Amino acid sequence: MIKENLNSIQQDIPNHVTLVAVSKTKPIADIQEAYDAGQRVFGENKVQEMVTKYDALPKDIEWHMIGHLQRNKVKYMAHFVDLIHGVDSLKTLQEINKQAKKHNRVINCLLQARIAEEETKFGLSFDDIQEIVNDESFIELTNIKVVGLMGMATFTDNQAQIKKEFTSLESFFDTIKVEVKNNFELKILSMGMSGDYQLAIDCGSTMVRIGSSIFGARNYFV
Repeated sequence: MIKENLNSIQQDIPNHVTLVAVSKTKPIADIQEAYDAGQRVFGENKVQEMVTKYDALPKDIEWHMIGHLQRNKVKYMAHFVDLIHGVDSLKTLQEINKQAKKHNRVINCLLQARIAEEETKFGLSFDDIQEIVNDESFIELTNIKVVGLMGMATFTDNQAQIKKEFTSLESFFDTIKVEVKNNFELKILSMGMSGDYQLAIDCGSTMVRIGSSIFGARNYFV
């Protein structure tokens, strides 16, 4: 079933859009099945779970950390993580840079913009993002590279509301991406999940994160 679900979604997604298969809470066997069907990019929201899966699965998998990141957990994945979504502070970037340096790596990151109207403690305002990029200490972070922005729309059935939020992020992305630095070159606009990825792509998303539509509903009590 996973293979059929993947094939169906891949037919929906243009070639320029990256599909991140959200495998959080799913067993290694399910990820292997998706891998065997050709999927190579997987997203996890807990560092320890991702480390366990990294150790057990093929090494050409591209692992994305998509959950909110605690700074004290960065060290456990710094040797292999490909992209960290949801970075929402300069301090977190500094910690990622510190740990990446120990492994002689440059770790790619997305800054998380807060675009939803519902209350959330995570994410940066557009002004916050601009401040980070212009901060003198940011340019010194040579072991990270901010390669894009990420945002999650309000959890609602109101398509006009979702579209408004996606469009606002696309507009800001287009504005700020001209500010290229050694460690700041925006290429990825990550918007859209199982319920709204088609609208997100219409609004300019180049990366979508899809879990339940590939793997089925999650059982958080396992």
